Amino acid sequence: MPLNYDPDIFGEEHEMFRRTVRRFFEAEADPYVEQWDRDENMPRSFWLKAGEAGILGIGVPDAFGGPGGDFLHRVVMTQEMGYSISGASIGPAVQRDQMCEQLMDFGTEDQKCRFLPKMVKGECLLAFTVTEPDSGSDLAAIRTTAVRDGDDYVINGAKTYISGIADADLFMIACKTDPAAGSRGISIFLAERNTPGLNIGRVLHKMGCHASNNGELHFDNLRVPAANLFGPLNGGFKVLAKSLNRDRLMWGIISHAAATRAFDLTVDFVKNRKGFGQTIFDFQNTQFKLADLKADLDVGQAYIDRCLRTYLRTGEVDMQEATVAKLWLPEMEGRVLDQCVQLHGGAGYMDEYPVSRLFTAGRLHRIFAGTAEIMRMQIGRAL
Repeated sequence: MPLNYDPDIFGEEHEMFRRTVRRFFEAEADPYVEQWDRDENMPRSFWLKAGEAGILGIGVPDAFGGPGGDFLHRVVMTQEMGYSISGASIGPAVQRDQMCEQLMDFGTEDQKCRFLPKMVKGECLLAFTVTEPDSGSDLAAIRTTAVRDGDDYVINGAKTYISGIADADLFMIACKTDPAAGSRGISIFLAERNTPGLNIGRVLHKMGCHASNNGELHFDNLRVPAANLFGPLNGGFKVLAKSLNRDRLMWGIISHAAATRAFDLTVDFVKNRKGFGQTIFDFQNTQFKLADLKADLDVGQAYIDRCLRTYLRTGEVDMQEATVAKLWLPEMEGRVLDQCVQLHGGAGYMDEYPVSRLFTAGRLHRIFAGTAEIMRMQIGRAL
């Protein structure tokens, strides 16, 4: 198997799901990803097929139309997406599906009934809007405001670098409801795409992950019912913190899976590419480089397994472990991908070789869901 799965962590039902997910990406994403890169978007048909395959809304129970999977099913989905040929392009788009679990954790019964069945079918896509033009990793610095007005809240402000801007049907919007309270004055609201005052801005062009669209939002007196409050009033930071811990661990897992795919592709490439009368693999330098990469990948897998065992023991993603995973695994991925491109030579710089797309996508992983610098700062504060 391409990735090292610990049978003491994953059960047979997870491995059955793994095979389903792997076949789905091989059949419904990998053959089309180059066209989606050119389109800078993924068709709605992909999401509908994913819903039919039972790989959306993984943690949603049967009562809301979901498959009723557990946290490890989500991990399996994340690993297989990260390892797939298409994962480098569609990763940010696919990872939005994690918001189903957020809705299960913090949504009202009415919100769950309205949105979860559609999300599970691929009929409702979400976008989580936090980052702003003047605030990125510093969540407490957001400026978008939501002011109570009768039975509604009126939202004004702007967001940027938002994944899924072109196709999202529902937006989770982080706002300041008590501007004087810092991180304790943040609330989150739900707004549907066609609500007056919710204005879609530019779709932004990126270095990589082209099939996952990204862009800007502007709120001009966007009026949403008070019933659209997601989670507690002024308790948005708690919602964000829980989702961020999961998200950071998942992006660490994606980084490891993508690095593993790049490594596997590179081993195959150097064993078949010849130079100076022998394969590139036959050179001692190549074998030494690959040995170092293999060691990095094995150490990374061991740390992921530690994080998963903590979850199985406590029922929660440990914040410190997730932070370390988000720091080290994408940094490791960067080292692996750089060497993989180098071992491909000129071919590694060509997008027709997956290692090129993996390389540009991997650069995002040190920024997305919290920069490496923020991770270092959080780890340092806990010392």
